[in-house]
Amino acid sequence: MAGHSKWANIQHRKGRQDEKRGKVWTRITREIIVAARQGGGDIAMNPRLRLAIDKAKAANMPADNIKRNVDKATGNLDGVTYEEIRYEGYGIGGAAVIVDCMTDNRVRTVADVRHAFSKHGGNLGTEGSVAFQFKHVGQFLFAPGASEDKIMEVALEAGAEDVITHEDGSIEVLSAPADFEAVKHALEAADLKAEVAEVTMRAENNIELSGDDAARMQKLLDVLEDLDDVQDVFHNAELN
Repeated sequence: MAGHSKWANIQHRKGRQDEKRGKVWTRITREIIVAARQGGGDIAMNPRLRLAIDKAKAANMPADNIKRNVDKATGNLDGVTYEEIRYEGYGIGGAAVIVDCMTDNRVRTVADVRHAFSKHGGNLGTEGSVAFQFKHVGQFLFAPGASEDKIMEVALEAGAEDVITHEDGSIEVLSAPADFEAVKHALEAADLKAEVAEVTMRAENNIELSGDDAARMQKLLDVLEDLDDVQDVFHNAELN
């Protein structure tokens, strides 16, 4: 997957996310609560919580808010119970879409997700219908012009599985989710700053969409991402 527009697509996605900063704290709060409830409130023993708190700090969430959410999840405060649900479906041109949600009302959430798909040209699928087209990975993306040799040396030494140079000059580092933090720390220690550093569901193969199809796909993604219970939307559409 050496897509010529890899960097453009990533920048576009980041721009969309920046426009929706109002939802970011809500999503991070839910992630902190679920991570702490499942793995406890000690970040030294809970990598998922540590990653969620890193996201919170990057989004300028106050420390008091972070602590309150951890306390809520670990029983020190009363709070809402969220469950994680994954939906899978198809977008424009058969593009694969995964929608990860955290909700306190499963009936409401599935109705909202199904409506978004059906109204905007997609179809909600069954469990497992598209997930096989994605791989759960740690992903780091560097802007065109970064030092390929240095990134490759540091990343592979730290346990990364692959380093890919795309046609547009951007460099992508992939790791197992369990090795994400080790690779991240090694890259940062070597003064190599990734524009994107996350644990994600990465499409194994992309579907290129352009013109009206790309616009319709973007509309579907926007509507899904705007749903209150949606945490993440992953897809294999390359929008040109």
